[in-house]
Amino acid sequence: MGYLRVRNLGKAYKRYPHKWGRLAEWVGLGVRHELNWVLRDVSFDVAPGEAVAVVGSNGAGKSTLLKLVSGTIRPTTGGFEAGGRIAALLELGIGFHPAFTGRQNAFMAGNILGLPSQQIATLMGEIEAFAEIGEYIDQPVRTYSSGMQVRLAFSVATVLRPDILIVDEALSVGDAAFQRKCLDWIDSFRKTGTLLFVSHSVAEVRRLCNRAIWIDNGRIREQGEPSDVIRAYHRAMMLEKDDVNRFSAARP
Repeated sequence: MGYLRVRNLGKAYKRYPHKWGRLAEWVGLGVRHELNWVLRDVSFDVAPGEAVAVVGSNGAGKSTLLKLVSGTIRPTTGGFEAGGRIAALLELGIGFHPAFTGRQNAFMAGNILGLPSQQIATLMGEIEAFAEIGEYIDQPVRTYSSGMQVRLAFSVATVLRPDILIVDEALSVGDAAFQRKCLDWIDSFRKTGTLLFVSHSVAEVRRLCNRAIWIDNGRIREQGEPSDVIRAYHRAMMLEKDDVNRFSAARP
């Protein structure tokens, strides 16, 4: 089983107040940017076999965290250690080349994870069967619907049998029958693997995860039992909504 150790992880992007700032900085006229931190000082562990949900409002830093841990982007500060092979189902478009076919993308995904092409070829039947996209497997991914992209991505992840599975809202796309199929597979995966899971679905979090982390404004605000963390998160969202309503009502 895989594990994760995240320490003081942070991500900031450069923000230039003036349109010529980047050029001025590039030619050596001093620092012209500010740092916009989207994630800062995040530390946590995910033990082997544990399933951890990451919750929070849109823009809180959840997806950035998952991109960092999966290696899609580099951290500005801190780092992490992953014990085992990672498969990540992130936002649509990440990981697939739109000009290549589904079959070619499946081979590339396997090669990136260190599997020889011959082994991937023997697994292609399972990938096609799970994805259920028919002849589209040999069509460019740019012709796929969002649901078809998720089907292929999830199918590749299932047959490559990662030690750590990272899922970022991928199950919110597609038909209900395939969502149930994916959730059933994740249920089975949890017996032998480790899960890091972002979802706005309380039912999915409670079904799949035994711990939750609440990210707020790029920092960990609370972590613990899923029900406790979700209750605290929803309470804060309701208080914030009430404050906005009172402010709106008080305006002339």
